[in-house]
Amino acid sequence: MADEVAPIIVKKVKKVAGGHHGGAWKVAYADFVTAMMAFFLLLWLLNVTDSAQKQGISDYFSPTAASKSESGSGGILGGTSMQTEGAMTSNTGVPSVVSSISPPEEGKKDDAEEDGASEIDEAEFLARLAAIEEAAFESAKDQIKQAIAADPELAGLADNIIIDMTPEGLRIQIVDQYDESMFKSGSATITHRVKRLIGKIAKAIENLPNGLSISGHTDSSGFANARYSNWELSSDRANASRRALMEAGLDPERIQRISGKADVDPMIEDDPSNPGNRRISIILLRETPVLPSKLK
Repeated sequence: MADEVAPIIVKKVKKVAGGHHGGAWKVAYADFVTAMMAFFLLLWLLNVTDSAQKQGISDYFSPTAASKSESGSGGILGGTSMQTEGAMTSNTGVPSVVSSISPPEEGKKDDAEEDGASEIDEAEFLARLAAIEEAAFESAKDQIKQAIAADPELAGLADNIIIDMTPEGLRIQIVDQYDESMFKSGSATITHRVKRLIGKIAKAIENLPNGLSISGHTDSSGFANARYSNWELSSDRANASRRALMEAGLDPERIQRISGKADVDPMIEDDPSNPGNRRISIILLRETPVLPSKLK
């Protein structure tokens, strides 16, 4: 038929990119540049972070570790900055590394100086404590002497008491004289005047925190009764003195040591039988160590 329309044929042409006109190489190049940038960024991070920051980054990327930060800033670096102090650094500039590590010699010197300063501070602190304690001992010593002088019933007992400083502390010794004894002969019964004197001592030291050591001493005179010797007598007298202090109001918890020394520690070494060897020694024990200069 002359009027029949010829069919329209559409050809689909598939173009394949290739040669220098293709764009695949650009994608590969972009990936390479990105990887290099990430690599150099990693190198920069390794140089500008300290060990604590590196550990924080490691913990962040670890699949099994949770954040160890206990503060409000629980990020990668835990609130610390990688920037050095000073002027603001440009975010668009080329990263650079600034070393701020001190030489090893300087670090060791600083540590030594800090240790020396710490030792000096500790020694100064102990010296001040010792001075305060020494002043308290001197005050107690003066109070005891004033109490004896002010009490008519204790008239004449000033020669029976010896107060001195020892490495252990303030030592108060009540010593027998030829005309005045603390205890009845051969017994642990305290005389009325000496018991009153012990009460004055208790009042003078009652406000101090120091513990007490009490020891009894005898002369070299023996006993006819072999079952009761100077050891028992000196111990009983030390305990009787302890009870007298308690009756005067001293806290029992402050007593740390009671001992009887018989005649093994005489005050008058060249005359063991002298009445001055019969004594009660009450030591107000130090709470701070004695510095070497104080022992001279």
